[in-house]
Amino acid sequence: MEQMTVTDQPAVTKTLASVFKKKEVGGLTNESADKSKAENIPMEKEPVLTQPGLGVTTTTITTITQTGGDWTTGLFDICADKTTCIIGAFVPCCLEMSLAHQYGECSGLPFLPGSTFAIRSGIRERYKIRGNLCEDWTATCCCYPLAVCQMTRELKRRTKSQIYQVSTVLECS
Repeated sequence: MEQMTVTDQPAVTKTLASVFKKKEVGGLTNESADKSKAENIPMEKEPVLTQPGLGVTTTTITTITQTGGDWTTGLFDICADKTTCIIGAFVPCCLEMSLAHQYGECSGLPFLPGSTFAIRSGIRERYKIRGNLCEDWTATCCCYPLAVCQMTRELKRRTKSQIYQVSTVLECS
């Protein structure tokens, strides 16, 4: 009787090998292989289960989000991010438009009354930052440019994207 050898191939298990052993190929079964050899009838080969290749490269983008705790920077930590500080000091409305876009809202949202307050309380809720609506309202109404800078710094620090490239190589025998 013909024996079937299974090499280390992840797609083939012993159960599948036994299925292929009894499966008909070209009108003949593997069990009738002895008869076909004796009668000189050509026997077809087993089906190819995997194709040889050089490898597969996949790219995975992982977003890591930190939640909980206090704001990562204080309201008056203006030197924590100098670019944000300069833009917030001279054109805070443009910085808030960018903030709204990063937060996932329409860039025109800052032109609506109360939108800064809504974004700030939304950021606080999304990242589970300690505080309350009274603190959000006070920060956005009394210290508008500083609050926008703080929210921009918060989104930069809380959300980080990392790209990993995983490459696997298949060896041909």
